[in-house]
Amino acid sequence: MSQPKSRSFLEASVPALVKKLRTEEKIQLLGAPDWWNTHAIERLEIPAVRMSDGPNGVRGSSHFQSTPAQCLPCATSLAATFDPELIHQVGAFLAAETKIKSSVILLAPTCNIQRNPLGGRAFESFSEDPHLSGTIAAAYVNGLQENGVAATIKHFVANDQEHERTAADSVLSERALREIYLYPFMLAQRDAKPWAFMTSYGRIDNVHCSENPRLLQDILRKEWGFDGLVMSDWYGTYSVAEALNAGLDLEMPGPSRWRTPLLVNHSLTAQKTSFKTLNTRVSTLLSFVQKVAKINPDVVYGDGVERSRDSPEARNFCRKLAAEGIVLLKNEGEVLPLRKEKARKVAIIGPNVKGRVISGGGSAALKPTYVVTPYQGLIDNAPEGIELKYSVGCYAHRYLPTLENNLTTKEGQAGWLCTFYQHDESGEPVKEPLASFVLQDTRIRLNDFLPKDLTPTWTIKVEGNLTFEKTAEYELGLAVAGRAKLWVDGELAIDNWTKQTKGEFFYGQGTVEEKATLRFGANKSRAVSLEYTNTFPPATGADDEKADSQPALMRGVRLGGAEKIDPDQAIDDAVKLATQCDAVVVVVGLTPEWESEGFDRPTLHLPGLQDKLIAKVAEANSNTIVCVQAGSAVAMPWISAVSGLVQTWYSGNEVGNALADVLYGNVNPSGRLTVTLPSRYEDIPAYPNLFSEDGRIHYREDLFVGYKYFDAKGVKPLFPFGFGLSYTRFTLSGPSLTKTSAKPFGLDVTVTVRNVGLRVGSEVVQVYVGLPDVGVTTPKRQLRAFAKAKDLAPGESKTIKLTLDKYAVSFWDTPNHCWRASAGEYALYVGPSSDNLPLQCSFILEESFEWTGL
Repeated sequence: MSQPKSRSFLEASVPALVKKLRTEEKIQLLGAPDWWNTHAIERLEIPAVRMSDGPNGVRGSSHFQSTPAQCLPCATSLAATFDPELIHQVGAFLAAETKIKSSVILLAPTCNIQRNPLGGRAFESFSEDPHLSGTIAAAYVNGLQENGVAATIKHFVANDQEHERTAADSVLSERALREIYLYPFMLAQRDAKPWAFMTSYGRIDNVHCSENPRLLQDILRKEWGFDGLVMSDWYGTYSVAEALNAGLDLEMPGPSRWRTPLLVNHSLTAQKTSFKTLNTRVSTLLSFVQKVAKINPDVVYGDGVERSRDSPEARNFCRKLAAEGIVLLKNEGEVLPLRKEKARKVAIIGPNVKGRVISGGGSAALKPTYVVTPYQGLIDNAPEGIELKYSVGCYAHRYLPTLENNLTTKEGQAGWLCTFYQHDESGEPVKEPLASFVLQDTRIRLNDFLPKDLTPTWTIKVEGNLTFEKTAEYELGLAVAGRAKLWVDGELAIDNWTKQTKGEFFYGQGTVEEKATLRFGANKSRAVSLEYTNTFPPATGADDEKADSQPALMRGVRLGGAEKIDPDQAIDDAVKLATQCDAVVVVVGLTPEWESEGFDRPTLHLPGLQDKLIAKVAEANSNTIVCVQAGSAVAMPWISAVSGLVQTWYSGNEVGNALADVLYGNVNPSGRLTVTLPSRYEDIPAYPNLFSEDGRIHYREDLFVGYKYFDAKGVKPLFPFGFGLSYTRFTLSGPSLTKTSAKPFGLDVTVTVRNVGLRVGSEVVQVYVGLPDVGVTTPKRQLRAFAKAKDLAPGESKTIKLTLDKYAVSFWDTPNHCWRASAGEYALYVGPSSDNLPLQCSFILEESFEWTGL
């Protein structure tokens, strides 16, 4: 990324710069040169600024050679802390992570609504509840921006599923749009003022959000007063003039598809857009770049090198953060915490025990600086007197696990050697290599990096020595976006080149995973070589030659492998071990290949034989504790048979230590559910409208998302929103209500929390409001305030004050296009979860009022 040497831009007049810019330069600024940077205009000393993906870490600007980063817990885990103060610290932590990657913009947070737990990116969103989502998002944004890094809050708006995400029209009422889906963005804008917004892929009112003037101009800029940058999601721009006119400032990624001199100049001469509009968009972009560059000159004008950050303090923070989000859902017979008096011998079973499951997949995935697996954490932190025994039980991967830890180059370096070759005129690789890189990942993604001077079609060859610790049959798997072949010791093992089967690899652009079984001796390496080309395989029929020459849009290849096991025998071995132990910890869940951007989950059930494994183990040992790694709800048909249940979400690279802290009682769990866990698939509030139908997503549940649906329908969930157990017990008393001077409405709610148990612990106080009946359909109660009483000692009490404002008493008045609070009696409910609200009272709003804006 070449930058101007002078820093004169930092004090330059933006209007003066706009006048000096040539039309072609303005067009250039409103697009990007690559996946992660804005354009620099060296003639006018305008620098480029770099951005990086979030939201649970800062990956940096390359999928191909990622710089390791800290992986924090996923958004549902962050929100499960119900602790804005802690999430503010998360923002500050991520700001430091961003800057060390030579970036000044983080593409986060995601504050879409978990409307449907099967949504592929559900784990990226904080909650089903808009108040919780908006409050946590604001804390995250403030933490980032107070430390000089621009937040890019996303995806604006209603990006709640992956099925047909770039085309589907979200069909929903104006009240649902305002009270559920826009609401968290509105709170974040009010309380944190993000410097950038990212538009969602889909449509509202059948108009793509990136070219929707009602969203970007009328609501965001005029009504809410937003004055920052609006950028598209990656390839989420669908027009030239419409997007410019609507207020989309920056098309991402680059090179631009739409904002080219040819297309924009044609729109200008045809008067489909204007030079005034072009100048407005450029002024916004330059003001944004100047803002972040002025705050971070040493980053923007620095060496551009990406680095990693690791320290004992950082590790301790990530460990604490992960533990704070873990939710204890069941603890019959006080099976937890594990202690030698009750469980001297403990079995640890499950596919995720030794798995490096730290995040969901897609944009949130990153290469971690390190990973503490559940196995490592439980072993390293085991109290004296507790003996641990392991059995895998079953596999649950969608793609075979990656193999970077099993590979070395011929010279003995960790990883394998990747070499690029240009193509000659006939499309064949030339003999001389163009560039070589040692990769420590067997997921090779080539969408955001290619060596200079590479021909349009090209080949890579990747070579290394593959070793396993155990003599056994191993299954290898190859998935590709493009074409690839794998050789082992010179013999072709997998052909995913000649004939392919379409699959969901690489956001649906690639193939299924083709597999082969080979025998490896213990610690005896075998040479593996992979050849990949970025072209499609030949089509059948007359278009063979044309199809063969077409470069793939998304480019990548993935090699995985694992010991081949007998499924029935693996379960039998786990059951046998369970019978020999005092207690069993089963670590199960999803993985980045099951819960990811690019596709939605097909079912609530755990993949593979995990449900069967849990049921069999629980039958063999009544002291079975299940730990679920997932970003949202999963089915639990075995729930009545197990004694303990812990929702760990995706906990980041400290997952093993955090899980050990909770299971062994070093940390008293205080996480609370940010989503309602349904008992069955049919109880999902959005059911059966879970997918796009003829290009439309019908939001027929309307306002009744999550717990609001369960309240309205009288349906009992598996576990309610806001629920979570502790190793101690609490009582709540009050509430007392005091009107404040806030206009047009303000009310303080005071509640006393007392720890009546035997351990230090924290309790979350939740306040729900029920609106009076004025002839408008409204949920029975809605979360409108929460607070956490932290670290109460046994016998200690603490008085918590929670404040309600005009948002707490208002609904969207569709005919009058405003927010309205109606005079009348409002119900107030206080308790530790949405269905446990023992403190109830009411208050009177004497006069109705209306309002707009924030």
